[in-house]
Amino acid sequence: MARILVVDDSPTEMFRFKEILTKHGYEILEATNGADGVTLANAERPDLVLMDVVMPGVNGFQATRQIARGEFTKHIPVVIVSTKDQDTDRVWGKRQGASDYLTKPVDEAQLIDVIKKYLTAG
Repeated sequence: MARILVVDDSPTEMFRFKEILTKHGYEILEATNGADGVTLANAERPDLVLMDVVMPGVNGFQATRQIARGEFTKHIPVVIVSTKDQDTDRVWGKRQGASDYLTKPVDEAQLIDVIKKYLTAG
């Protein structure tokens, strides 16, 4: 079973991600901010990371950069899932090392398609 790290400071979003991902048979790891997300990614080495952008402290762009460039985590695909939907946000997210960029509210089918794309690619 693939393990997915969800990094999001919104309890509502976290609940929704957990609902969708468990329904599709994924194991969930949770972090409520970017710093914890990076720590957990290093400790647990999940198969994929879903990353929010707007969070207190270390934001999603910074956390994505740390995971994408980390010695033990650079192989892990990071998919940014954010309410920020400007082209500049997408470009910046990819520059930080994100594999993909989805906007909230996320469509369940689209989310699962993107996850499967990166899990089978590895």
